[in-house]
Amino acid sequence: MNVFNKVALQGLKKNRTRTLVTIIGVILSAAMITAVATFGISLLNYMANGAAQKYGNWHVEFLDVPSSFVQERTHDEGVANAVAFENIGYGKLEGGKNPKKPYLFIAGFSKKAFDTLPINLILGRLPKNSREIVVSGSIAAKGGVKLSVGDTISLAVGRRMNGNKNLGQQDTYTSGGETLVPQDKKTYTIVGICQRPSFEKSSAPGYTLITKADSQYKGDNFSLFISLKNPRGVHAYASSTAKNYTYAFNDNVLRFMGLSDDNIFNTLLYSVGGIVVVIIMIGSIFLIYNAFNISLNERTHQFGILSSVGATEKQLRNSVLFEGLCISAVGIPIGVIVGICSIGLVLSVVAKNFGSILYDTVPLTLTVSAPAIVIAAVVSMVTILISAYIPARKAASTPVMECIRQTNEVKVEAKAVKMSKFAQRIYGLEGTLALKNFKRNKKRYRSIVLSLVLSIVLFISTSAFVTCLKQRSEQAAVHTTYDIGFVTQDMEDSKMLQLYDKLKTTDGVYESSYQGLMRYSCAAKARELSNYYWEYAGSHSPDETVNLPVEIQFLDDSAYLNIIKNMGLPPEEYTGKNTKMIAVAKMKGHSNQGEESDQFVNMFKSSSMNFTIAPQINGKPKMEQGRNVRIKLVETVPPDTLPILGNSGAKNPFFFRVMVPYSLKEKFETPDTRVAIKGLTFRSKNPTQSVAKMKTMIQAEGITANYKLYNMYKMLDDNRNMIFIANVFAYTFIIMISLIAVANVFNTISTNIKLRRRELAMLRSVGMSERDFQKMMNFECAFYGMKALLFGLPIAIISSWLIYKGMVSGGADDIDFVLPWGSIGISVFSVFLVVFITMLYAISKIKKENIIDALRDDMS
Repeated sequence: MNVFNKVALQGLKKNRTRTLVTIIGVILSAAMITAVATFGISLLNYMANGAAQKYGNWHVEFLDVPSSFVQERTHDEGVANAVAFENIGYGKLEGGKNPKKPYLFIAGFSKKAFDTLPINLILGRLPKNSREIVVSGSIAAKGGVKLSVGDTISLAVGRRMNGNKNLGQQDTYTSGGETLVPQDKKTYTIVGICQRPSFEKSSAPGYTLITKADSQYKGDNFSLFISLKNPRGVHAYASSTAKNYTYAFNDNVLRFMGLSDDNIFNTLLYSVGGIVVVIIMIGSIFLIYNAFNISLNERTHQFGILSSVGATEKQLRNSVLFEGLCISAVGIPIGVIVGICSIGLVLSVVAKNFGSILYDTVPLTLTVSAPAIVIAAVVSMVTILISAYIPARKAASTPVMECIRQTNEVKVEAKAVKMSKFAQRIYGLEGTLALKNFKRNKKRYRSIVLSLVLSIVLFISTSAFVTCLKQRSEQAAVHTTYDIGFVTQDMEDSKMLQLYDKLKTTDGVYESSYQGLMRYSCAAKARELSNYYWEYAGSHSPDETVNLPVEIQFLDDSAYLNIIKNMGLPPEEYTGKNTKMIAVAKMKGHSNQGEESDQFVNMFKSSSMNFTIAPQINGKPKMEQGRNVRIKLVETVPPDTLPILGNSGAKNPFFFRVMVPYSLKEKFETPDTRVAIKGLTFRSKNPTQSVAKMKTMIQAEGITANYKLYNMYKMLDDNRNMIFIANVFAYTFIIMISLIAVANVFNTISTNIKLRRRELAMLRSVGMSERDFQKMMNFECAFYGMKALLFGLPIAIISSWLIYKGMVSGGADDIDFVLPWGSIGISVFSVFLVVFITMLYAISKIKKENIIDALRDDMS
């Protein structure tokens, strides 16, 4: 070890407090980077395992390949697992209503295929021989053909041909461009109904039927699924072995390994991780930079002496870098261990919540990746070296005489430290001395203020991000007046009501109803609309006719009658065929941030009006089909509508809904219109159990119309879990960033006070009392805090606004900008508290020293 490195080690030992705080900063930095990397790897591993369970544990599929190709790929060196099923052939789906899927595709599974490729049974069991078969539930739901367990089907099975070309499931159906060539007659007994298999694309021409293969690899046409030992080589493997055969990747699994062609997901994945790491690096670099910068200020005199006896800039610079390496050797390993342990603890807290939202059968466990740990250590090392190199280069290039005299830090010109008499009267002697010290030591003063500013900005900005995230999650929350919703669009009313009579008897259900929704257009005069509406819509002429979108909600007659009675309206006027209607027409006022019913203002000036309403066809009103109605605008909250399948339509700044008894729905239907949505609602004591029983009942009914069954209670619970997970990670991040900020401020202030030990000893030697001395230091605390808040709060507010705008541009357009006042208050209090405590600590050390020894100190 050369003399320069020995001097660096002596400096670390001599200033144990500063060295310890710097090491703590390095530990926090390395811990956060390691935690971010480890959490990312653990989450992606969890998502990949869940996707493999849901979509199949394979990486690449080869379609329509012969048995010889299957055998070759099975014995490839890099293959971890290979499984295939036989493409037995196609049969005609008689009575099918989907013109793009006129076939049934029969797949012959081996035992290995049943174990590897997920089949989600709805009813029945798996086939035990080649005469039994499982059919896809999509045949009934989308194909319009009802097939039940126990039915027998006979098919003329063959190949789809386009000239001499054999077509497979990857080739979409072309009417008139292909023929089905029968090759064999097969009869199957249906033993089960399953969900659409994950390997069947929505564009495939045949609904999948699964039977058991007679023998393995004895056919002439197979679908082969390969999983590799090293998935990162999947693209090269597929292109090199495919020959002339078609292949497809399991992007649902590869996406979470960063190996899919989903550029948007990949960009989001790496950009979010990169932003978090950059934020950590900024805080860490500032902390460690300040530590080395102050250390070099303390050793300036020493550097001057070393330079005067021949030390080169490179030797001095390397001495500082060696100091950084020593701190890294202690801090980084501890930081990596702390990061792994801390994220393991956090994952154990949120694992159950993840399971409730995503995959309840796949555990979220800690995954430690050696490459991720190495990257985290390297990033931490780079952070430290950058922090050490910048001040080292500056100190090494400082002229020798300036270093020895130490004239580069302190300004003693009268003009530089001059203060007005008015200011001296306000602040007194102690305040004047404090301000003059700031003017004499601008660099040290700025260093402390910048440390505090950075701490404020990081804390408030992160809190603002958490606030936006929570607001976004709460906006997505599902608040409904029912627990279970059955939604359809094309089911006949008679069948829907028959199903309703059965479902409402489900165990646990204590309240039920049914409803429908249609989109209409309402013609109103401009003068009838309130001023609040025109603040949104802009200028107008009083006689202008405005077409407003309006929803007509058809309610269960008994539910509608209850609403009428609760509002005290005469039922005879609002029931029957030629009656008045009730409606709610509201919009937000000026100061409304929430969505409470009493915070909305009226959209119309009058409470009872005549309107012309007409159905909307493709989003445009058909006024020739319009009808005049008398509507009373009421003060109530309409029952929640059912979720609309597909596109929910454009968003409007107002809410206009007419409520009508369901028995009058036929009067509003025309040959060109249909309901946007209709369905059934239920409230249950145990929604999860009720939904499971309802699914069985619906399947038993053999419903062929498209429908969805929603467990709204579970959706609300999932949203709570998401908010909890977001809070855990966000506040963990805030705490660690805050620790780095506190360490930064403590290190900077305490070391700066120690560098002034001769100056402070001189003041005490000329008679400054303990009380006056403490008063002067209190002034310094106040000046530090006020200056930091003066710059830090505006920057933090701007940063918070930019974070909000970033989230809005990213799709969260339903959130409001809310200043994190709580975090601002905590910052204001914490700044003065941290500065004051740090000052007390540093001054207590100074007061214990002998004045004569401090005056003799030559800072060497």
